[in-house]
This record gives sequence, structure tokens and C-alpha cells, in this order.
Amino acid sequence: MLVVVAPGQGSQTPGFLAPWLEVPNFRDRLEWLSLVAGIDLVRHGTESDADTIRDTAVAQPLIVSAGLVSLLSLFPHPSEAYAKVGAGSGHSVGEITAAVGAGVITAEQAMVLVRERGKAMAAASAITPTGMTAVLGGDRDEVVAKAESHGLTAANENGAGQIVVAGTLEQLAAFAADPPEKARLRPLQVAGAFHTHHMGPAVAHMASIARNIYVHSARLSVISNADGTVVHSGREVLTRLVTQVSSPVRWDLCMATMADLGVTGLLELPPAGTLVGLAKRALPGVETVSLQTPDDLPAALDHIERHGTASPTSQAPTWRLLVSPAKGTFRRAIDSEAGDVLERDVVVGSVVNLRDEQPVVAGHAGTVVEWLVEDGDPVSPGQPLVRLHPEAVDA
Repeated sequence: MLVVVAPGQGSQTPGFLAPWLEVPNFRDRLEWLSLVAGIDLVRHGTESDADTIRDTAVAQPLIVSAGLVSLLSLFPHPSEAYAKVGAGSGHSVGEITAAVGAGVITAEQAMVLVRERGKAMAAASAITPTGMTAVLGGDRDEVVAKAESHGLTAANENGAGQIVVAGTLEQLAAFAADPPEKARLRPLQVAGAFHTHHMGPAVAHMASIARNIYVHSARLSVISNADGTVVHSGREVLTRLVTQVSSPVRWDLCMATMADLGVTGLLELPPAGTLVGLAKRALPGVETVSLQTPDDLPAALDHIERHGTASPTSQAPTWRLLVSPAKGTFRRAIDSEAGDVLERDVVVGSVVNLRDEQPVVAGHAGTVVEWLVEDGDPVSPGQPLVRLHPEAVDA
């Protein structure tokens, strides 16, 4: 199985899009997204210096647009992606790229979202001087406990011995003076304490924007930053895009779900490299490709051909599916049969594993066409559980 991943803020470097402008139609598509985003993505991706593209309001639209346009170099038609990509995920703002790749929102909707996200997070960052520090090595529980003792939040848990903590500059200074044992600290060049309560004002603004966005159910398995679960409902994907702004990124759990899915190949979209580096340490045996420049396109296309398989949710768009959020055992919670109507938000069951118990919620109303699993069956992440005929569209 192939998983396509999109990086987050901090992956951008000056001039990283310059070679891509030689690819047919790339400039035209980037200029179109520039109009939607209201900033010159061509200039920022080719000429702007490191300080300019570090600005949250510039960095986030630049990263998402790079992923979206490069996807079209791999899959000129979305149906081609649905037939080859088993799962998709993005780190932080990269989740917006993943939502487009899964068919939940359009590229234009994504650019509006990321434009407003970047501006709102920049404004929230200006309220209080905050920052982020990468912690490399050390015991995970000890690192988190030490961070919390200084009032910091473990904002990113990236696996492979890497945690990013965030908070005020004073809290970070105290943490640096009292570091966890056997850990190295590396301050990050970011504008604020992302994925913490400091981003609360940005969440409120994002929620007001999201209310006006129409969504579709995902056409492939979307692995969520919040907890590593597979999400199928378009409404839930959008809700999580909003709440993740002030919630920690659990990339370690995303990679654990990739392992549960049986992923054999991982392809990172530009600006690529960071997520492949994490995967090489956390997912041994999984073949990886970083799509950094157009020179990497032949290797990426070969990678897709060798590892590509369709997601179980890629077919039958006229049906709505409820899917398993994780690997475990399915426990049915309701007594319904074919022909029964399920109301939206009803809990139909849960998936139980050694880590926790995840509820399975009907994200949309519909008539039960068939149950695809029985009570007590083992299930994998993204496996369809119930097929519904929709009574209403996602909103």
C-alpha cells in the first residue's frame, strides 16, 4: 500500500519552487492559486529570502500550494490517485493538502482555508511572544513531564525520538536551563507556539470560515494528526482541520497507523524530506521517496506503480461508508438491519485495542444498505464497516 504525505511549516527553503517552474503548466497553476490566496506564490517560492518565507502568512499557503500543484504532476486526473493511493496524511498545515488529495475539499477551498489559517495564526502569535523547541532523544514520558513542569505543551510528537515543545519565550528559556536527561534541545525558527492554547483565537476564526465550506466524504483513508485514526466523513475531516490549529500533532500515532495499514511505500510531496526522515527511523522496511525537484518525478512515478493499491473507500461515491478509525476488534452498539435509518451522530459501535477504545459515529444520516462486519470481527484502519444510502449530504 502507498501512503502520500504532505509536510508542514518549516519544510520550506528559499527558491525551492524554482526548478518546478520548468514543468509544463506548473507556473499557470501556481499563479491561479496565487490569485485565490492573495499572495504572489511564484515570487515567494523562487525569489524571497528565508526571513520572508518564515512568515506564517506566507509559509503556509506556499507549502500547501507546492503540494497541490505537484500532485497534478503525479496524477493529472483525481481518479488516477484514487486507484493508486491507499492513504494520505499531512503534518500540521499539510493536512489541508491531504484533504484535497482525498477529495474532501477543492484546491480553491484549501487555499482560502490556508490563507485565513496563516493570517490568523500570525495574529495569534503577535499577542504573546512565544516559540517552539525541538527535543531530540531522552525518554518520551520524562520529556513531556519536564515540559509540562515548565508550563510548556508537547505540540508535536514526531516519533523517532523527536518531540517539539511550545510556549512562551520565558517558559522555553527555563526549560533550556533545566533540560530533560539525555536530550538535546534545538530552538526552531518559527513565529509562535503552534498547536497550543496560544492559537485559540485562530481556531475561532477558522471555525467561522469552515462553516461556509461544502465537503465530500474522503475517497481514500485520511490519517488524522490528532490521534492517528482514519477519518472518512468529510465533515469530521474539516472539523479536525480547524481544531488541530491549537491541538498537538501526533505524527508518531500517524506512523503507527501506517504500519497497521500495511503501508509498503511512502511518498512525500514538496517541500519534501522531513517526513521521509522520520519514516526511515520509525517505519523500517517501508520504501520512501522524497519528491524534492522535478528530477525526482521518474522515481516517484515508479514508486507509485510498484506500491499503488486502491483504498477500500475509493469506489462507489454514491454510497456513504462508516469506516474503522483504527486497528482492533469491532464491537457493535446498536441493533439495526438493512433498511433501518441511522440518524447523524449516532454511535454505531466502537473499535477496541490495547491502546484505547475509539467510537464509530455516523457522520451523516442514511439508510443501512448492509453491515460489512460482524460484532467481534478484527478490523484494520479505514476498513468499511457499514454501507449507507445517504438521506442528506455532508454539511
